[in-house]
Amino acid sequence: MPNRTLMRASALALATAALAAAIAPAAFAQGASYGTPGLSEPSSNKASNIDSQDSRSSLAPALPEPDVGPNAGPEAYLRAARAALATGRTGEAQQAMEMAETRLLDRSTPLFQTDKPSSNPAVDKVNQALQALGQGDRARSMQYLDQAIPLAAKAP
Repeated sequence: MPNRTLMRASALALATAALAAAIAPAAFAQGASYGTPGLSEPSSNKASNIDSQDSRSSLAPALPEPDVGPNAGPEAYLRAARAALATGRTGEAQQAMEMAETRLLDRSTPLFQTDKPSSNPAVDKVNQALQALGQGDRARSMQYLDQAIPLAAKAP
C-alpha cells in the first residue's frame, strides 16, 4: 500500500508541474514580463499608489517611461515630468518624478551614517510634487516641480 500512495503523490506532482509549464508561456505571451520596463503588467497611464488616498491596489501598475535618455540627470526627468503634467499624462509624470528623486538620492555617505536622510532641498520639492499629484492637484504639483528644477540643476 505505501508504494501505491507514493506513486499517486508522484503522479500528482508531475501533473501539477506539467500544468504549470503549460500555463506559464501563455501568461508571458499576454505581456506579463515582470521587471521589463514598459512591458510589465498591470500597466497604467494614470498616476497611482503614491499615497493611501490614491491606492486602489497593493500592486502598483507599470507606468509609461518618460522620453529622456537612459543617462539623463534629475533635472531632465523633472522637466519631462512637468511637460507630462501639463498635457495630463499623470502616469508618465509620476514615473519621471520618481526617477528624478532616485537620481537625487544617489549620494555617498560616511560609514555608519547611512541612516541619515538626504538634506537635498530638491528631494523635498519632488516629494511634495508627488504628494500633490497623489491628491489629484496637478497645478500644485507643477508649482513644486518649478521650484525643484533649479534646485536639481545645482545638486551635486
